[in-house]
Amino acid sequence: MSQVLDIEHCDLNIKSNSSSHHTHLYEEERLIVRRGQPFNITLHLKPGSKKFTPGETSFALIVETGPLPRKESDTKVTFGLGDSTLDGDWSASATNDPSGYTVSVSISSSSSAPIGVYSLTLEQEGQTTSLGQFTLLFNAWCSRDAVYMRSETKKQEYVLAQHGQVYRGTYKRIKGKPWNFGQFERGILDICLKLLDENPKFVSDADKDCSARRDPVYVTRVLSAMINSNDDDGVLVGNWGEITDGVHPGTWIGSADILYQWAESGPVRYGQCWVFAALACTVSRALGIPCRVVTNFGSAHDTNANLIIENLYDEDGVRIPGGDSIWNFHVWVDSWMARPDLGSEFDGWQASDPTPQETSDGVFCCGPCPVKAIREGELTKEYDAPFIFAEVNADVVELVQLTNGEFVRFSGSTKSVGQNISTKTVGSDERHDITHQYKYPEGSEEERRVYEKAKHHNKLQQRGEEPGLHIKIKLADNMIVGADFEVHAILTNNCFDTRTCTFLFLAKAVTYNGKEGDCCGITSDKVEVPSGGETRLSLRLEYDRYGPAITSDRLIQLSAITIDKQITNYHKAEKTIVLDEPDLEIKLVGEVTVNQPVTAEMTMLNPLPEPLKDCSFTIEGIGLTDGKPVTVKIGTVGPKQEAKGTIEFSPNFAGPTVLLVNFDSDKLKEIKSFINVVVKE
Repeated sequence: MSQVLDIEHCDLNIKSNSSSHHTHLYEEERLIVRRGQPFNITLHLKPGSKKFTPGETSFALIVETGPLPRKESDTKVTFGLGDSTLDGDWSASATNDPSGYTVSVSISSSSSAPIGVYSLTLEQEGQTTSLGQFTLLFNAWCSRDAVYMRSETKKQEYVLAQHGQVYRGTYKRIKGKPWNFGQFERGILDICLKLLDENPKFVSDADKDCSARRDPVYVTRVLSAMINSNDDDGVLVGNWGEITDGVHPGTWIGSADILYQWAESGPVRYGQCWVFAALACTVSRALGIPCRVVTNFGSAHDTNANLIIENLYDEDGVRIPGGDSIWNFHVWVDSWMARPDLGSEFDGWQASDPTPQETSDGVFCCGPCPVKAIREGELTKEYDAPFIFAEVNADVVELVQLTNGEFVRFSGSTKSVGQNISTKTVGSDERHDITHQYKYPEGSEEERRVYEKAKHHNKLQQRGEEPGLHIKIKLADNMIVGADFEVHAILTNNCFDTRTCTFLFLAKAVTYNGKEGDCCGITSDKVEVPSGGETRLSLRLEYDRYGPAITSDRLIQLSAITIDKQITNYHKAEKTIVLDEPDLEIKLVGEVTVNQPVTAEMTMLNPLPEPLKDCSFTIEGIGLTDGKPVTVKIGTVGPKQEAKGTIEFSPNFAGPTVLLVNFDSDKLKEIKSFINVVVKE
């Protein structure tokens, strides 16, 4: 008599498996499990058919992933029943209820299995029965998985948290901007897997690519390339110039909308570094890789990898464009994983950067590189250690090119690279400073040791170096966008003799990535400063002049320069100011209850002395707006008038969440705010 079981149906026990595998937040009606951990399915046999008898009835299970499943690639695995599941390998065990017609099967996946969508098939005596499909993810809760993270609160933050803060501004004025990662929103996981299938490595060798998806290092490098669209049909097109089409990078408040648009119609216009990084964080967390968004203030873009940022000026102190640059801030991600390719001392946070800046192995991608390797100056460690090391450690040299072709160093310029490296604190919206994880304290013995290891110092002629002059820039207390205000440059002469020089104080609009714009204020004077004396220049910055010049970054760069051509002496101080933005207030009207309409009221005072046109408020929230942003257009708002908008929405599940709001207009963009919301049953 045949021993083949006659299966009526298979229950994948989605609810109980999702709960034990921390996948209950995915808004999907299917089985999603994490690798290296058992999950249970139930086979219901037809009444009156052959019963399951432990020890006598046997069957094998086949799991397959990718378009070309192969045993050699570990994309096809066949395994039989054992007395219990085995740690680390694909295995299964089965028990039956007293009737013999209900069989509970426990299946454990390999902790190093490739991630992806799998088919599950039962095989007995040459006959196969399809039991369904499941999606397998990386598992930060499994100690044998390469992404294992010991701390439960960190896993809650870096894998499960759906909203966070992205830090921007300048190192002295850091501002957190809210972001909806939305990795569990309906359809997002499928889009993340589609992203892997669209990558050129999959297209050229699907078997090799699917097999390599066991390795979070490989997957993270692929994501670094696919989040931008420079070499492929990746998600985002970067734009740091004037934006006349598409979506302004500052308008986005979450990742889901961008990913939906990409899945529907290809590369999305436009992104800048914080959008690229936030997207990479969403996709990493969706696939199970712990990830955090990191902002580096004073971030060097070293194009020739000599660890020196060279800024050139002419004899009148005017910047000569081109070459290296210092970004006011730059945003990338750190992902948590083991590095068996480098040794266990390099396990932990790995920096990767999806913003397309330079190519790596011929592709616009960067990382993953161990943060520990950056800290220790280990520049041979894969991937892209020299570029990331320079971002946080490069020396800044500012040179005046004389008419005779010689170069003279500017004295007194104190542009520092790699300051206040920031990420969101675990479990709160506060900023967490992680500079110490990337570098030793400035000026410490360890820092000098690391720097010497990383490079042989480039020696420059420091002709005309003069420590005796000192410039300080003093800012006004109230610098809200739209206001007129005064800034001051104070020149002190610490030399033993009187100094005569040209004293120049100018203001220029600047973008966050260091690109200078139009001048919005200048003053100069021929000054004679006695020994021990000081003189000051005041510069009034008026909205009529700076308003048309600034970008949505709202940054103005102040430069105070002394020029003494008699003794070829140049001195400089610089400060970048972030103009304050108006407060955006959010109020919810009515009780916030599942499936009941609630109204968000938004108000913001227009601080400008001119009207704002094309004004709108956009809201978005996990479990609040059904995965999509909702916008209300309110037209024109007069000078010093209040912008008001209301949007009704119905929450679709209970629990704590966050409502994000963005205000947009022709002259004032990227005004963001958020409130914490608790939705009642």
